[in-house]
Amino acid sequence: MFKRISAIAFIWICTTVAWMILGGTIFWRTYSSDDKLQSKVGSTWGTKQQQLPPSARYWKTEQRSVEREIDGKKVVRTEPLTYAHDLPLGSSRIDVDLDLAHRQKGLLWYSTYGVRFAAEYQFTNQSAEDQLVSFSLPFPAQQAIYDDLIMEVNGRPIAFSSDTSAASGTAEVKPGETAVLHVAYRSQGMDSWEYKLGQDVAQARNFTLNMRTNFKDIDFAENTLSPTEKHATSGGWELTWKYLNLVSGFVIGTSMPERLQPGPLAGQISYFAPVSLFFFFFLMFIITTARNIELHPMNYFFLACAFFAFHLLLAYLVDHLSIHVAFALCSLVSVFLVVSYLRLVVGMRFAALEAGSAQLVYLVLFSYAFFFKGFTGLAITIGSIITLFVVMQATGRLNWTEKFAAYTPNHATESAAAVGLSNAICLADRATRYGFVSSDWIIHGSSRANPAGDD
Repeated sequence: MFKRISAIAFIWICTTVAWMILGGTIFWRTYSSDDKLQSKVGSTWGTKQQQLPPSARYWKTEQRSVEREIDGKKVVRTEPLTYAHDLPLGSSRIDVDLDLAHRQKGLLWYSTYGVRFAAEYQFTNQSAEDQLVSFSLPFPAQQAIYDDLIMEVNGRPIAFSSDTSAASGTAEVKPGETAVLHVAYRSQGMDSWEYKLGQDVAQARNFTLNMRTNFKDIDFAENTLSPTEKHATSGGWELTWKYLNLVSGFVIGTSMPERLQPGPLAGQISYFAPVSLFFFFFLMFIITTARNIELHPMNYFFLACAFFAFHLLLAYLVDHLSIHVAFALCSLVSVFLVVSYLRLVVGMRFAALEAGSAQLVYLVLFSYAFFFKGFTGLAITIGSIITLFVVMQATGRLNWTEKFAAYTPNHATESAAAVGLSNAICLADRATRYGFVSSDWIIHGSSRANPAGDD
């Protein structure tokens, strides 16, 4: 029995090493190309976006006396100097629509989204003269596209130019007049969208930002402001940030929810596969020992191969199929291998009922627990406790001393019977040869003495 258990343990250890290698390979395939694939997605779709408020300024040239040193003498000259005067931002009303649409590259899903941005900003000309004001809207990301870009001042479109960092246009603003700048665009990004109130710590007066999402799983990263109002919709959320006079260095925004990642998930399932195989081997050993069913260590070896086939096939199917479809297909293949094999070794009832049910629990359901982030450890713990309870209740009345010693007496009895039969044949041959009994008596007389025909 000790040799038998040692052989099964050796098979489990070898399979564990194979799973560790497979898991490491999956993670290497996943993350070795992540930077390259992320850059590729960003170049075709867009990157993280952080929108800043626009600026409004005008330039004024004044004559100033400037003291300079020429040939060792101080000379005072009057020179024109141009100063930039910023118009204060009086209020901000912003509307943002986020449309999440995941995209897969390799073994990873990337959280890409479309954004519709529209806002109205009020700037007041506090000077006593007409000013030609330059309005500049910073782009939230350099690596992005901006479609249907609009810039209007007091309801009138203005001509604007753009570079890699901003779009700028000019409009005349009268003394004391409040200019309402309307900007809008459609763009695309990835991972997160943020709105920053200004550089470092900034002040925002009469500020309102309304955000609508098409996803429920919202996440606010560190150093971000929580919404002041929140309302659920049929497909997402309506979020509102509203402040009268805010001074803060935090940003407003949300991180896009991540989709279930097929590469890391397959790697985690492979790393924890030895636990599921241990439970399966343990249950098979208890059942076969209690019911006097003979399973050779080679049978355990082929069962381990069937378990390993599940993870190996899953590792290379998730590249081409949905993770859920790949998981279902791998489960069917592995269960079929185990049931069809044990049908030949033990019988169909044991293969389908005991072995098939155990594999469904300890391979399929155990692995599926990884689909629920945060509940994997709890699911494994509950399964372990239930398994322990069932085994303890089913084997509480067994005499394990007899069960573990059963193999030696049986083999000894079979050996003694074989030796006795051999001696009996030799004695009969000698008796016939020396005329003590006839061969007819050995054949027919023994049958009469043993009507049941037992050997």
